[in-house]
Amino acid sequence: MAKITLFPGFLSLCFLSLCLRAAGDDRFLGFEAQVIDGNVGKVCYAVTAADVDHDGDTDIVALTENRVVWYEQPSWAAHVILQDQTPLDNVCIAPHDIDGDGLVDFAIGAGWTKTGTLHWIHRGTDPNALWTVAAIGEETSVHRVRWADVLGKGTPQLVVSPLNASTGSGVRLLAFEIPENPATSRWTATVLDSELNRMHNHWHLDFDADNSIDTITASREGLSLIRRTESGWQREHLADGATGAVDPNQNGAGEVKLGRLAGGGRFLTSVEPMHGTELAVYVQSDNGPTWKRHIIDSGFVRGHALWTADFDGDGTDEIAFGHSDTPQTFGVSVYSSTNADGTVWNKQILDEGGMATEDLVVADLTGDGRPDVLAGGRATHNVKLYVNKVAAE
Repeated sequence: MAKITLFPGFLSLCFLSLCLRAAGDDRFLGFEAQVIDGNVGKVCYAVTAADVDHDGDTDIVALTENRVVWYEQPSWAAHVILQDQTPLDNVCIAPHDIDGDGLVDFAIGAGWTKTGTLHWIHRGTDPNALWTVAAIGEETSVHRVRWADVLGKGTPQLVVSPLNASTGSGVRLLAFEIPENPATSRWTATVLDSELNRMHNHWHLDFDADNSIDTITASREGLSLIRRTESGWQREHLADGATGAVDPNQNGAGEVKLGRLAGGGRFLTSVEPMHGTELAVYVQSDNGPTWKRHIIDSGFVRGHALWTADFDGDGTDEIAFGHSDTPQTFGVSVYSSTNADGTVWNKQILDEGGMATEDLVVADLTGDGRPDVLAGGRATHNVKLYVNKVAAE
């Protein structure tokens, strides 16, 4: 197990234990919170996890409006590897060994409120010095990037979803292939779909267990499944999300993840609408493909981050969720299902008022085999780690 050491002046001197009991539940999940960086930038747009120094430990990476900072495990010492080398604002980041040298690189989306730009950064001889920036391409309103082999080529592509319409009336969901020489050659892109709009996020998985990677999108049209078929790209509508608003941009969904139930079932979870006020769970009907909607929380403002993971080892995934603009009560929560079919959930607050969540990811950051929660803040300008102390069942 990797040892975590607190250093005065860098990590918070206050090591807060968060083991809050959810009302009506006999169990609770135990987490300990660490402040990794109390002032990383104006906005921590994204966080991710990667072995940056290639020592076998998972490190923390934060993306701000103009910087990339990685925090070295176990001391969490900060290293700035990008600063003012891309157009304002950086908005998304995804780790991958792009040039095939065995070391992790990062793809970055920047300038997202203008002509969006896509870049990748790679290290020199000193991984703690500023890295070199190379171009991938441009896409208006670039907003999210993830690596997945959606084209079935045997190696992953960089899948890009802009927020707003990038051509005609819809978003161009794109898959960029890594060329033989990624620093100098053109990255070719395949359009997976171009008819959805206000696509706030997307996620990759083998949805129908056919050994092909699919994409689920969260947009103002709701939740959609985009997959490759023998005849081309197919889009299937899964759920409407929020409905009834006069402004179409106040309908649909803004975040999406898929979770697993102990009995072998699965569920979708979504923040609705984009930057919304409701957290929903969708469970597939026994009588067919329809996904039935259940609102498990509401009343927050600007729901903005979502993940699923089995924190307690019971075979059912919990939901980690963060929101950022609710006055005095923004933060991070975890929801646990209390029945076998995933329709009833209890809420446990991990952080109330200390994390205006812009992004969160779940990964084993301490090397103990248990998933932890990593979050980055907007108004709070910080990076925090919530270490999983739950005993596996």
